[in-house]
Amino acid sequence: MSRHWRSWLLWGVLSAALAGVFAAGLTVDSAQGSSWRAEVRSLFLPGATSHGHYQIELKCNACHGAAFGGREALQEACVKCHGAELKAADDKHPKSKFTDPRNADRAALLDATQCVTCHVEHRPGITRFAGVTLSDDYCAICHRDIGKDRPTHQGLAFTTCASSGCHNFHDNRALYEDFLLKHAAEPALLEQPALPERNFAKVLEDLGSYPHDRYPVKPLGRDAIDAGSNLKAPAPVVDDWLATAHAKAGVNCSACHREKEPAGEHAWVERPSHKVCTTCHEPEVKGFLAGKHGMRLVQDLEPMRPALARLPMKHDAGDKPLTCIACHGAHRFDTRAAAVEGCLACHDDTHSRAFKASLHYALWQKESKGELPAGSGVSCTTCHMPRVSHRTPDDVTRILVQHNQNDTLRPNEKMIRSACLHCHGLQFSLDALAEPKLAAANFKGQPAKRIESIDMAKRAEARAEGSRRKAKDRGQGG
Repeated sequence: MSRHWRSWLLWGVLSAALAGVFAAGLTVDSAQGSSWRAEVRSLFLPGATSHGHYQIELKCNACHGAAFGGREALQEACVKCHGAELKAADDKHPKSKFTDPRNADRAALLDATQCVTCHVEHRPGITRFAGVTLSDDYCAICHRDIGKDRPTHQGLAFTTCASSGCHNFHDNRALYEDFLLKHAAEPALLEQPALPERNFAKVLEDLGSYPHDRYPVKPLGRDAIDAGSNLKAPAPVVDDWLATAHAKAGVNCSACHREKEPAGEHAWVERPSHKVCTTCHEPEVKGFLAGKHGMRLVQDLEPMRPALARLPMKHDAGDKPLTCIACHGAHRFDTRAAAVEGCLACHDDTHSRAFKASLHYALWQKESKGELPAGSGVSCTTCHMPRVSHRTPDDVTRILVQHNQNDTLRPNEKMIRSACLHCHGLQFSLDALAEPKLAAANFKGQPAKRIESIDMAKRAEARAEGSRRKAKDRGQGG
């Protein structure tokens, strides 16, 4: 065979091999568990992914369900993950607002029926917080004449619309005028600051979803442990379990270590997954999977590890898989340890490192020592995983911890209702959250500037009251 043909043959073999590598890397559902597949997929990324989605960027079909689905396919993927959150927030700019014929002229300028109009991935050069890729003054497209309608807004630049204490495109729950007026007279620190009390134990008997038949609510002792023949229970493990609310509520080892198989039988599992927690804690697990700690698990990827994070993390925690037991422990399930040490064991950013020097942590220590009543201390989770009201399918109201830490992260005013107002007045909360340096110092100090939202609401209310009086006087005079 001539050298010419040998070169062509070698070229053909190498081309086929390379094509095979690319095909295998791209056609498999994800790059799970394979570094070379991950490398292949990464070559096809058109640009860096936003902070909200980079964890699942190699699971291409998480967003691109259809290869040529276009904007509609992307929209479907967005709503699948974020639709429930927008519904809960009472979205101020829903799709229906832009399909209303009365807004046709505005919709022609800004197609806000599609999430990707504002949130475009793989465009790092124009991407800001929360994946927004529009300029700061996009509000002017629809609200250019706002100064005429609202005298309080005269002279304000459109780049200030999204400042803390003003407007958020989707969620204005903490910024409605009636809400601002309701909380206008509150002091910086409330007279009796306290968190809502979790009530799972109190409503347990009323929860139809709880497996009462398998685990009647009654205290269990050491002699009742059912660790099973396949799993030895060392004394420290038993002691940890005995100290938990699980043992006090009749939740034995088999509750977590026996997982139901498709055939209906329960197999003993040495290391249970997060799925077993849904038996009793379904809303908490749902929140966890929606946040940055658990979002990879929803896509059948390996658990998130601190080493993959873009925020500063502690080096020795880099390879820790983030599952339920990463924070709660495998058998003790210590919620107080999870609320502070569980966070600080990984996070190493300025805000986190400043926590133990803050007044919040001082209150947390006093509560832990019994010097303050329950609910008066402030942990990491007090603000970032707040206690919220949840209505179960049984029509039972539960106060539980929202494990989706993204729910109040961007923009940070979203945490006002669920966290700040348990202890602070609204004006102080708006002022504090508006100062990046104060937030970085974990709120050690006082706000230096005053956000004018409440003042604006007061002036608007005064004008409205003046108009009502004039109308009443004209009516009486006539």
